[in-house]
Amino acid sequence: MTQPVPAKHALCALALARPMQRLLAMKRLGRTPPFRAPNGDALAGSIAEISYHSLGGLDQWVLMRGASTANPPLIMLHGGPGFSETSFFRYYNASLERSFTVVYWDQRGAGKSFTPHIPRESMTLERFVADLDELVEIVRTRLAQPKVVLFGHSWGSVLGSVYAARFPEKVAAYVGSGQIGDARAAESASYAYALAEAERRGATSIARKLRAIGPPPYPAASLWVERMSVSRLDGALRLRALWKLGRMMLASKESSLRELPDSFRGFRWTIDVMWDETSRLNLCELAPALAVPVFFFLGRNDHWVPLETSLAYFDMLRAPSKRLVVFERSGHEPFVDEAPAFDAAMVELVRPAVTATAPARAA
Repeated sequence: MTQPVPAKHALCALALARPMQRLLAMKRLGRTPPFRAPNGDALAGSIAEISYHSLGGLDQWVLMRGASTANPPLIMLHGGPGFSETSFFRYYNASLERSFTVVYWDQRGAGKSFTPHIPRESMTLERFVADLDELVEIVRTRLAQPKVVLFGHSWGSVLGSVYAARFPEKVAAYVGSGQIGDARAAESASYAYALAEAERRGATSIARKLRAIGPPPYPAASLWVERMSVSRLDGALRLRALWKLGRMMLASKESSLRELPDSFRGFRWTIDVMWDETSRLNLCELAPALAVPVFFFLGRNDHWVPLETSLAYFDMLRAPSKRLVVFERSGHEPFVDEAPAFDAAMVELVRPAVTATAPARAA
C-alpha cells in the first residue's frame, strides 16, 4: 500500500516548488538585443524586455519589443493551442517593431511557458481569455496605452475574437489570420481537401490513413494524422522546408534549438488536453459582433483552416469596419509565406485605423 506523504514533507515540497519554477524560468528566459541609436547608445523611448509574468497563477513568458513605446501595442496571439510562434514572428516580422510595440506571448502550455505541472482543468478557453486580460492590463500599464491591437493566428484567432467581443474598450483593432469561424466546418473542409488531393495525386498511403481515421469529428490522435497528411501534400515536410525551419531557430536571439523538444511536447500535450473543447467552438455564436475595426489577412491556399470557412465568418460578422486581404501565394501562415506583404498591410492598413481613433497620450 502506498504510504501517505507526511504533512511536513508536503509543505516543504510546496515551499520549494515556486523557487524551482522561477529557477527554471531564469534558465529559459533568453536574451533580446536592444534597439540602438546611430551612435550605438540604447535608443531613447524604445523597449526590449523579456520577463515571466504570473497570469492566472502560472508564470508565462512575455517579450516586449518596439522602437518607440509611443507606437500602438500589438499582442501576437499564436496558434495551436500550444504552439509558440514567437520564433516565426521574430524572424519574419521583426520590421513591425518599428511601427508597433510588439508583445510576444507564449501562452500557458506553449513554448517557454510549458511545464508538465499545469493543471489540466485550467486548459480552457475561459482560462486563456482571463490570462489574456491579465496580460492586456500589464501591457496597458507598462506602456501607458489605453488600448491594444490583437493579432490572432489560427487558435489565436479564436482567443482574440472572443476577447475583443468581451472587452472592446481595451482593443483598438482586431486582425485575424488563419481565422477560425466554425471549427467543425473548418476541420471537415480540411479533411475533405486532404482526402480528395491524396486520391487525385495517387498518394495511396496518405489516402489509406485518412480513410482509416474517417471524417471529423474525431479525437486528437486522428487530428495529428490529418495535419501530417495535409503537411505532406502541401510540401511542408520536405527537406528544404525543414532546413528552413532549423535555420530560423538557429537565428533566434530569444530561443534555441535545445528548447524544441519541450516546445513540441507542450504542443502535443496542449492539443490532447484541449481538443475536445476547441474542436467544437463556433465564433458565429461566441463572437457574432466585434465593436472594433476588423481585418482578416487570409492565405488563398490555407488547407488547415480553408479559406471558404474563414470567409463565411467574415461575411456574417458585424463590426464598425471590416477589411479583407487575401494573400494569393500563402497558406496557413501569410506572415511567413508573404512576410513583406503582410508587414506592409499591417503598417499601411491596420496602424492608420488605430491611430486615427486613438486618444492623445498624456505627456
